[in-house]
Amino acid sequence: MEFCSYSFYFIAVSSIIIIFVTTFYSKDFTNIFEKSKLQLEQQKQVENEVLLPFAMEEEKECNVFEGSWVYDETSRPMYQEHECPLVEEKITCQAHGRPDKDYQHWRWQPHSCSLPSFNATLMLEKLRGKTMIFVGDSLNRGQFSSMICLLQRSIPKHAKSFEIHEPRFIFKAKEYNATIEFYWAPFLLESNCDDFYYHRRRTDRTVREGSIDVHAQHWKEADILVFNTYIWWMTGFKLKIIRERGKGGMEEMIEMEAEDAYRMGLKELVGWVEKNMDPTKTRIFFVTMSASHSMSWEWGGEKDGNCYNETRLIEDQNYWGSYSRRNIMEVIKEELSASKVPISVLNITQLSEYRKDAHVSIYQKHDHPLKPEELAHPQSYADCFHWCVPGVPDVWNELLYTKLFFP
Repeated sequence: MEFCSYSFYFIAVSSIIIIFVTTFYSKDFTNIFEKSKLQLEQQKQVENEVLLPFAMEEEKECNVFEGSWVYDETSRPMYQEHECPLVEEKITCQAHGRPDKDYQHWRWQPHSCSLPSFNATLMLEKLRGKTMIFVGDSLNRGQFSSMICLLQRSIPKHAKSFEIHEPRFIFKAKEYNATIEFYWAPFLLESNCDDFYYHRRRTDRTVREGSIDVHAQHWKEADILVFNTYIWWMTGFKLKIIRERGKGGMEEMIEMEAEDAYRMGLKELVGWVEKNMDPTKTRIFFVTMSASHSMSWEWGGEKDGNCYNETRLIEDQNYWGSYSRRNIMEVIKEELSASKVPISVLNITQLSEYRKDAHVSIYQKHDHPLKPEELAHPQSYADCFHWCVPGVPDVWNELLYTKLFFP
C-alpha cells in the first residue's frame, strides 16, 4: 500500500513538471523544431543545386549580366598571379612590372541577386570524365587561362598536366579524368590566320566559306563548348571570302562587309551545332565581344590617350565604347536565338566596358624589342584589348560557372 502511494506521488509530480516545462518552453521547442526543419530544407535545396549536371536556366528573375563592380579586398583576387605558372606570359601584368593591384580586387555584383561562390572542387567533380573546350581567339585563350588558374590550386601537382599541340592547349586534371582545352580558331572557320604563332603577320585576312568542319572535327567529343569570335572580323575593311562556285570545285574570291561576313560565320556555327551536338549531353556557350579602351576621349579622358595609366573604372552605367558594335550584338542575338539546339550567350560586353583599368597595357611580354620612339611614348604600344589575370576574365568564368551549374 505504501509503495503504491509513493508511485502515485511520483507520477503526479512528474506530470506537473512535464506540464510546467511544456507550457513555459513550448515556444522554444517549436523554434528548435522549425529551425531543424528549415536547416533540412536548406540542406536539401543546396544538395539539389549541387547535384544539377549542366543546368539549363530559363528563369529571367535575375539578369546576372546587369549590375555593378564592387571593390572587395576580402575575396578578390581568387588566386595570385605567381600561384598560376600555367598562365600565358602575355597577360601576367605583375611579372612585367605593373605597379598597382587595385584592378584585381573588383567583384561583379548583379543588381537583383548574387553570384554563387566559385567552388573549384565542385566544378572539377562535375567535370569528372568530361571535356571542356574554349574555341576562338586570344581573348578566349585569356578566359581559358583564367579557368585553369581558378581550378589548378585544388589539384595536387602530380595530378595535373599541361601540353601544347598547336592549335590545341590541353590541361588535364588526372584524378578527375577531366580535360580543359583551348583551340585557336579566331574566325571559327578556316582562314589564313589559323597558324597560332604566325597569325599576327597576316594583315590581309581571308576566310573560307563553308569550312567550319576543318576545325570542328576537333570539338565533336566535347561536353562543354565555349566559343568566341569578333576581333578578327573587325578589320575596318571588307573581308575577303573564298567561295566555291558551282559543282566543279571552282573557287572565287569575293569581298564582304564585316557584318555580313560575321553573320555568315555564325550561321555556319549554328548549323554545325544543330547537326552535331546533343543538347541532353552537351552545353554550348557563346561569349560576346570583349570591350576595348583604345580612345580615352570616349570616356572624357585625354585626346590622344588610351588605357595606359588608367587605374579607375568608368562610372557611367550607360557607357558603351565605339569598338563594341551594337549591330554585331544584334547579329549575335538573331542568329544564335534561331538555333534549334540551345546556345547560352555569356553577355560580357557591358560589364567589361566599365573596366578601362584592367587591360594589359604596357605590362606584357613583347614579341620584339621595343623601339626608342615606342619607349618614349608608352601609350603608343599599350595593349588595350587583352586583360590582366587575375582580373576581368575571372568574372567571365564566374558567370560561366553560374550558367553551368545554377539556374
